[in-house]
Amino acid sequence: MQSLTVKKSGALKGEITVPSDKSITHRAIIIGSIANGASEVKGYLPSEDCLNTLKAMRCMGVDITEKGGLLAIKGGGLYGLKEPGDVIDVGNSGTSIRLLMGLLAPQSFFSVITGDPSIRRRPMMRVVGPLRIMGAQINGRNEGNLAPISISGRRLSRINYAMPVASAQVKSALLLAGLYADGKGQITEPIRSRDHTERMLSFFGAKIAVSGSFVSIEGHGVLGAQKVEVPGDISSAAFFIVAATIIDGSEILIKGVGINPTRNGLLDILREMGADVRLENERMSSGEPVSDIYVRSSRLKGIEIKGEIIPRVIDEIPILSVAAAMAEGETVIRDAGELRVKETDRILTMVTELRRIGVSLEEMPDGLRIAGGRPMFGAACSSHGDHRVAMSLAIAGLAAEGETTVEDTECINTSFPGFKETLRSLVDTHGLTRGYLPSEQSER
Repeated sequence: MQSLTVKKSGALKGEITVPSDKSITHRAIIIGSIANGASEVKGYLPSEDCLNTLKAMRCMGVDITEKGGLLAIKGGGLYGLKEPGDVIDVGNSGTSIRLLMGLLAPQSFFSVITGDPSIRRRPMMRVVGPLRIMGAQINGRNEGNLAPISISGRRLSRINYAMPVASAQVKSALLLAGLYADGKGQITEPIRSRDHTERMLSFFGAKIAVSGSFVSIEGHGVLGAQKVEVPGDISSAAFFIVAATIIDGSEILIKGVGINPTRNGLLDILREMGADVRLENERMSSGEPVSDIYVRSSRLKGIEIKGEIIPRVIDEIPILSVAAAMAEGETVIRDAGELRVKETDRILTMVTELRRIGVSLEEMPDGLRIAGGRPMFGAACSSHGDHRVAMSLAIAGLAAEGETTVEDTECINTSFPGFKETLRSLVDTHGLTRGYLPSEQSER
């Protein structure tokens, strides 16, 4: 089992890039595969999750080659996919399994999709239910709520669906299914979730319209091949944004990060807490807003985080909890029950592990109550196999007295290959000989 050991850090200084956006990479691979012609995806993220999506599309006959960080995808159009010769295994990728269910439901063939033990525990009915309303024939364990999932492709009808919970994965699955459905379908969210699928579909030429929390899509359109440039992932940048904020004397610049307004809730929250975070060189790329992010260390104060901002920050709540632990006063996070069904129960996991290093916090059904400003002390912690928990605990270790060891860190590769090296570079390039020096990951 791999582990990562960190020590209390001196100031972090320098300029870095972070891995390309995972969400956009998934969607570029899928949508490029069903477009007509040769698409290119520049700067895709070669993480385990995204590679599982790539392998799934290859299983359905799509010709995808890689050279020098560029994916070349020979799309065969909406009806160019072929029946896979084996079960599609998405590993640990919740995005892959849910989006692919929407894509597979209207195909003319049979397919089975599964994943690792974590994926086989995660609920699928939130996707299966509305797809069945459209006419999909889907079966699985627990009446279709748990993978493995079998799908007998068939013609679908349009849907007008009011989602009970804001979820980009559910919305995206329904939009992909809607590409094949008769007529115009409409999806309504209670709060707008991340909109990468809408932007990507529009970029490829789909007939899609967005108005507030309403999204409509017309079926049987034509998608044209495109060249996509994937920006840096703000969810990966979040760990360094928080690290530079909470470590005294830090000053860093993160280049080329996607700042999609449905994803940048962390920036708004940190600014409200008192962080010095600025956007520089703002621009558009492949339908997505991009910027460089400048961060300088700051004194934070506790706030209440709830309501409409939660979908914009849901993946960043583990690292936001670390920022809250360093803030003066109490931070309360509510309306985040979705965290219970991520790679782990992230509410319970963060409570358990942050307590090990001295953080005072309370678990609530839909969030956390964190008493900030107390000293933290190094300890042995576990990621529980969750990549965002692993990286959040490593950042917490930078601010804790002594040494912190995070066990079970192989999972970091699902979203951030090179995390350790990137963090090390912010110190080593300035010749520091003490402070943060991550141990070599070792087999135990």
